[in-house]
Amino acid sequence: MITLGILGLGEGRSTISAALNSKNIRLKTICDINESLCQQRAKEFDFHHYTTDFNDMLNDPEIDVIGIYTPDHLHAEHINLALSHNKHVVCTKPLLDDLSVAVDLLELSRKTGKKLFVGQSSRFFEPMKKQRLDFENGEIGELITIEANYNADHRWFLGKGWSLQDSFKWLFGGLSHPVDFIRWYLPEIDEVMGYGMLSPNGKAGGLKNEDTMHFIFKAMDGRIASVSGSYSGPVQPFMRESEMTCILRGTQGCSQADYMDLRYTISNKDGEDKQITFDHMLKYYFRFEGKSHHAGEYNNYLEHFAESIIHDFTAYPDLKEGIGTIVLLKTMEKSLKSGKPEKVANTIKEYGLEDYLNG
Repeated sequence: MITLGILGLGEGRSTISAALNSKNIRLKTICDINESLCQQRAKEFDFHHYTTDFNDMLNDPEIDVIGIYTPDHLHAEHINLALSHNKHVVCTKPLLDDLSVAVDLLELSRKTGKKLFVGQSSRFFEPMKKQRLDFENGEIGELITIEANYNADHRWFLGKGWSLQDSFKWLFGGLSHPVDFIRWYLPEIDEVMGYGMLSPNGKAGGLKNEDTMHFIFKAMDGRIASVSGSYSGPVQPFMRESEMTCILRGTQGCSQADYMDLRYTISNKDGEDKQITFDHMLKYYFRFEGKSHHAGEYNNYLEHFAESIIHDFTAYPDLKEGIGTIVLLKTMEKSLKSGKPEKVANTIKEYGLEDYLNG
């Protein structure tokens, strides 16, 4: 049994639910600087062991793992503190907003021997899990290309003050989900080219950075992939479009995993066409009002991470892979600014990560 402390109780809401429904995890303490939010979560989950001081969890010898669900710009500081206090870490995506600290974190992880897992939750949604299993079992043959997208009507974000700050970027906050699918299947990306724009809705709402983007990736072995995202306008009816989709095209078949609709289709190597829906798991994945929290994914990845600690194997995305994804996102950001293809290797070199990410 692994003992967990959770820092940040906004997104951490899903993690509380996941931990309280886990077979491998005991939730010890929850923490947020906002005491009223602590009290709200304590009442909601009938779990009353909370603190507003992160040091209480860091100095608790019973806590094995710290779950970090704070704003992006605080992740590096909180990861550093957790590792320095000999805690394993699970951190929500995007892992970092500043690659200049990446080497220090990698060295600290090596020194302490503690594991870090990136809560890249989309991999742990039922359609995506089934798609990965079929891929690994050779159901579509050799992979040719990937198309991934995340298009959502997130105009409600415009009502949140932090989304209107210069630091908020949909590239990292939203597009990182489909980009992670690309990294999952084509981890060695050589070059990326992309265009982005700030839509009329986003501009009128006060956004500062692109909310509509399209990218093409080229892997080291020559295979290509694409990612698209738009966040400040309507989407198609659900029968036509799922907010997030991953399509794998192989030499012998093709598969499509649709995130929000809990739907999966495949045309496999034997010429069979199948469609699977996971409607019976709606209440598992979406435990709260609406679909803004996906606690079932968190349950899946927390179980996986806990088992990796208990049985001493690496749960992916780990720290190295998580930093590699931020490198790719930073390279994508360069392409948005330059309007031309950009090499991932140049970003790796810029931040002195050659010895950590190459090979």
